[in-house]
Amino acid sequence: MKRIAVLASGNGSNLQALINQLNVPSSPAEISLVVSNVASAHALTRGREAGIPTFFVPHEGKEDRQNHEKLLVQLLQEYETDFVCLAGFMRLLTHRFLSAYPQRVLNTHPSLLPSFPGKHAPEQALKAGVKMTGCTIHLVDEGIDTGPILAQAAVPVLENDNVSSLTSRIQSAEHQLYPHVARLFAQGHVHNKGPLFFLNGCSP
Repeated sequence: MKRIAVLASGNGSNLQALINQLNVPSSPAEISLVVSNVASAHALTRGREAGIPTFFVPHEGKEDRQNHEKLLVQLLQEYETDFVCLAGFMRLLTHRFLSAYPQRVLNTHPSLLPSFPGKHAPEQALKAGVKMTGCTIHLVDEGIDTGPILAQAAVPVLENDNVSSLTSRIQSAEHQLYPHVARLFAQGHVHNKGPLFFLNGCSP
């Protein structure tokens, strides 16, 4: 069984989806550790309620980003982490962290990358007037949402959509796709040689 560490900075709805679908009998992987850089993050509560070890590792007061990442790596290695899932972790990871888990850090982004990277992707999609957006699961590199794409799910932009309604539907797609990809990744079925699949209708 593969051991996954989840890094989160906020509400942790994607963390909850991962817990619900992976921490079950016969799963090839389990969430074994939850870490946040924000003390008030609801993700920590979700982890504790699921009986998962949870840790707050603040970045404020650290001498530099490298020192913070050193602490994160030490903690993850202590818990024998096989790979990492980011779930709304609002810190850009550098070579110090990524070199400890090469090609083993996954992230979800609320757009069909490479369109609309960075913050506020659903709002970017609405402003651009696109008719289709969605979510992307990708490997993390040192850029901003530039890592190799593993899988995508398409979400139509409706005529009466606002940021809230579109964000909600994209999150529903993420909650299905992310655990599915994490499970396949744990089994060695997902690689960085191009997208494994593109899902329409948000259903793996």
